[in-house]
Amino acid sequence: MSDKKLSHVVFFTLKDGSPENISAMVAACHRYLKDHPGVVAFFAGELAPEYARPVNDRAFHVCLNVVFDSRASHDTYQTAADHVRFIEENRDKWAQVRVFDADVT
Repeated sequence: MSDKKLSHVVFFTLKDGSPENISAMVAACHRYLKDHPGVVAFFAGELAPEYARPVNDRAFHVCLNVVFDSRASHDTYQTAADHVRFIEENRDKWAQVRVFDADVT
């Protein structure tokens, strides 16, 4: 079996970037996106304000990073009920969503 995994990183820019809304979005990530088959690593959190170097992209409020054991697990996650529910309940809060998927080892 291949050691290749799929890293799914999502950056959310909220319409209202208040601390309460940021905390609520991080909590929603944990509630709906954490416990899916094939997830080998899960992280969700907010922009770290102390990292303001010129190379840092700071155009987001919340970062989601999920590593799946395979592309198949990622593809199943995309249509899972909790993932769909997360999108339905939160998409009106997003000004922008950027998704970065990469094969990683």
